[in-house]
Amino acid sequence: MRTLVIIPTYEERDALPRTLARTRAAVPGADILVVDDNSPDGTGELADAAAAADPRVNVLHRAGKEGLGRAYVAGFAWALGRDYDLVVEMDADGSHPPEQLPLLLERAALSDAPDLVLGSRWVPGGAVVNWPGRRQALSQGGNLYVRLALGVPVHDATGGYRVYRAATLRRLPLAEIQSQGYCFQVDMTWRVHRAGGHIVEMPITFVERAEGRSKMSRQIVLEALWRTTAWGLAHRGRQLRGLLTGRPSPR
Repeated sequence: MRTLVIIPTYEERDALPRTLARTRAAVPGADILVVDDNSPDGTGELADAAAAADPRVNVLHRAGKEGLGRAYVAGFAWALGRDYDLVVEMDADGSHPPEQLPLLLERAALSDAPDLVLGSRWVPGGAVVNWPGRRQALSQGGNLYVRLALGVPVHDATGGYRVYRAATLRRLPLAEIQSQGYCFQVDMTWRVHRAGGHIVEMPITFVERAEGRSKMSRQIVLEALWRTTAWGLAHRGRQLRGLLTGRPSPR
């Protein structure tokens, strides 16, 4: 199956070469798309050099930093316009070990054809490395809140290591998506679930970045909280109206 690995970047000059090399070694038959948001540290130029040396590496330059969600939506559009079958999300900083990607792709290609394969830190066999306890608690608590608020039956809706079927992405209203950061991952997971998609979680080991600076911020956390709360209230309201009227509400 034709596979595209999308790697969004902003100031990832130190980490990107190693991530590209490891990804090419792990999945030599896949193509890579680096989506760079005009990084001031020269990440885009470095990606261009990698693309010039390797026909399987491609670069999509964007005018400026607009957030993770918009970067991925642009990458999705690029993939769908070139008829890929599977589309992968993966971070540039090494926190998503490329060596685990073959297992995710193998699961995505099985006969039951999941719409989304999530690389999950919070299922049996999953793990995180070099995370303080408060980060683990924040992630696990946030994912519990997502399950309770939205009824999404997954344990790691905020995780960014995942494989989509391109056919599934085509059915989603990608142009409507406004969410960013971890909220974007929740948004996409919920959209696949509401569309009746089959979601599978595979255990991964998440490794805290050794280079560069984390993009995690209070604003990202607050966006995820208020958007999830708003979606959850609307979702539960639809369920309540369905119970009162006798008409089952959609997911």
